[in-house]
Amino acid sequence: MAALIPQFKQVLGRCHSLVLNNSGQRSTWTSYMLRKQYYASEGTASKRFTSQQKKKKGDKTKAEKAVNDTGKSNPYGLISSKPVDDVYVTRFYPKPIYDVATAVDLLKRYQQLDFTDHNQAVYLDLKLDMNLEKKKKVEPFVSTVCLPYPFKAEKNKVLMFTENTEEAKVAEKHGAVFVGGSELIEKILEDEIQADFYVAVPEMLPKLLPLKNKLRKKFPKSKRGSVGRDIPKMIEHFKNSHEYMVERECYVFSQIATLDMPQEQIIANMSSVIKDVFSHKPASTDSSLERAFMCSATSESLWIKLEYFLSPTQTVASAAAQ
Repeated sequence: MAALIPQFKQVLGRCHSLVLNNSGQRSTWTSYMLRKQYYASEGTASKRFTSQQKKKKGDKTKAEKAVNDTGKSNPYGLISSKPVDDVYVTRFYPKPIYDVATAVDLLKRYQQLDFTDHNQAVYLDLKLDMNLEKKKKVEPFVSTVCLPYPFKAEKNKVLMFTENTEEAKVAEKHGAVFVGGSELIEKILEDEIQADFYVAVPEMLPKLLPLKNKLRKKFPKSKRGSVGRDIPKMIEHFKNSHEYMVERECYVFSQIATLDMPQEQIIANMSSVIKDVFSHKPASTDSSLERAFMCSATSESLWIKLEYFLSPTQTVASAAAQ
């Protein structure tokens, strides 16, 4: 029996080592499985988070696309193409597009219902397509147009730059408020005299350079017709002209009439401004007008149809843009 004790200890030692090795392997295997399950759960959570983010982004994109779409029977994001009652929440329906004459009548009707000023201003709000071929654009511009039915009681003040005595007499005869040469520069810089428009003969331009920063867009330019030899024509044009400009790259917002004017006169003034806008883009290109709205000083904006102002070719192009 005593002889077997060493062998028994040896067997126990081997068994003990086997138990330790197996437990170590089992521990290693368990930690491996736990890590695998952890990373799998993390991956699932990450995928779930990513899918939720994509879903939110998709919902946002769909919401942004929910614009006025009058071409569909039921535009996306809107209840219906037309309301069935005369009382409804406007944001749930496409914005109606009116004929020009109908829009003017509605503005007059709004004024009567709201008991507002009957001779309040009427405004034209245009969005222009300034794009040209080869990624070029029409530069924002300032323009003047003689309205067929002026809505201002007073004439514009015109200042004439000339140092010729005969030209000065002609300018004064045709209604120039201020006439002079280099002596007027200091007075303008000191704000002693001001005018609505400044015109000049060509030889005066080099002497007027100190006024360039002061007058800015009103500085005489041949492109705008404020530099020339035909003094009576220049003065008459700017005395009766209406000025508008392109702002924020592609928008024109300008008064065109007063609400107490007859419908035909309001439409005629609007047509004159729009035709002048067309003149600033090459005739070979599509219509420069994308959308047109009109409103009064106290009313909402009304979306008006463009067909009245466009040629057949321009009408097709503008309809495609809308």
